[in-house]
Amino acid sequence: MISLAAIGFGYCARHLLAEDRAAFGRVIGTSREPARLSTFPPDVEAFAFDGRTLGDGLAAALGEVQILLASAPPDDRGDPILCCAAGTLAGGRLRQVIYLTTLGVYGNHDGGWVDEATPPRAGSARLERRLKAEADWQAFGRAHGVRVAVLRLAGIYGPGRNALVQLRAGEARRIDKPGQVFNRIHVDDIVCTIRAAIAHRYDGIINVTDDLPAPPGDPIAYAAELLGMEPPPAIPFHEAAREMSPMALSFWSGNKRVGNARLKEELGVTLRHPTYREGLSALYAAGE
Repeated sequence: MISLAAIGFGYCARHLLAEDRAAFGRVIGTSREPARLSTFPPDVEAFAFDGRTLGDGLAAALGEVQILLASAPPDDRGDPILCCAAGTLAGGRLRQVIYLTTLGVYGNHDGGWVDEATPPRAGSARLERRLKAEADWQAFGRAHGVRVAVLRLAGIYGPGRNALVQLRAGEARRIDKPGQVFNRIHVDDIVCTIRAAIAHRYDGIINVTDDLPAPPGDPIAYAAELLGMEPPPAIPFHEAAREMSPMALSFWSGNKRVGNARLKEELGVTLRHPTYREGLSALYAAGE
């Protein structure tokens, strides 16, 4: 059985194991917040990792890992696990890295189409750090014969994290920014992609996204229709922007349509939820 380490054990890692725990033998997971370790599944070995110091127990575990799922964000030093454990990983049993990053690295294209051949234009220090982490992982892979799949993810939704939940809680906001579009991806399809990348021992960059870039308010309106509710009133972007964090403003500055042909052709992934409509309909049917 192959061993897996999830650095930054979060939403995607939880769903991967919920769907396919039997595919892995030993599984370790990390969190920056020690209080969260008690929430990990009982068959996951939990380690605190603050991104700066690698404890002896975690170092020994990483030396035995074959698959590394890395989603912890980089800081001003770079990717935290590379900064702390590159030597340990290089001298161990590692054969594959799955690095979860973001479509935000493409920057703004005024609604135009981009794909993996499009040069990134990060446009912010946060996204420049993401690009550097991608490049650092790829350089590590080349130097040590390790396959590195860089998965650039669209906006993630799924059980407990979707427009239906926001509407039921009275927290949904339908922001109107004319011409703005976003891609999305259901966590089920992220899991399918991770599994395919491992099976193919994929090395390279893949956009993990749905088939339908759409205006930000469309999923909320569709979710309201499913629930038999009136959608919330549209809020002009210039009003909503007054309360946005710098990170949120950076997210909204990236207007693009992202292609996913490589996901389908090179990894053979068939999306379970090709658009937000199928995804939200399935979540509604499941009460999620």
